[in-house]
Amino acid sequence: MVKYAQGYGAIAKILHWLVVVMLLGQYSIGWLMPDVHRGPPGTPMGLHISLGILILVLVVFRFVWRQAHPVAQDTSLSAWQRNLSELIHWLLYALVLATTLSGWLFASARGWAVSLFFVIPLPMLTSQNSILIHRIDGLHQIMEWALFTVITVHVGAALMHQLVYKDRIVQRMWPGKSS
Repeated sequence: MVKYAQGYGAIAKILHWLVVVMLLGQYSIGWLMPDVHRGPPGTPMGLHISLGILILVLVVFRFVWRQAHPVAQDTSLSAWQRNLSELIHWLLYALVLATTLSGWLFASARGWAVSLFFVIPLPMLTSQNSILIHRIDGLHQIMEWALFTVITVHVGAALMHQLVYKDRIVQRMWPGKSS
């Protein structure tokens, strides 16, 4: 029988907020960097790829951590809210994985050497392929917008709980003690 904790522990909270900060940086770099379709990748693209790989590692670790340390859903929520919350969280995991992997695949199809912060070389996921570049680029853009949309829904729900319902749902993931 699985034992569920009543609140999120320090590791889950740190992982959550670390991914939040890194996604903010990732979207900022991604949207502000020069046109990625020209020449070899420069420093902004190298940072974008590195952050993506780091986010991928953290999200996989966070997923494993969540499976090993499950948290009970808040019983003050109605069944539809609990179900929707669970769906949104699984969509977040799936979309972060799809977005980061499609970005890595895009870089590989372009023939770009992929490394973690310009130091640790990473394997190419495919050989250079001009047809695949266009398909993957479109997929990566769809995934980033889908992820952005689901993040917006997630943040909107958190704000709704904090400002409208004035319940303690948000405090479950807030730094410090769980309520």
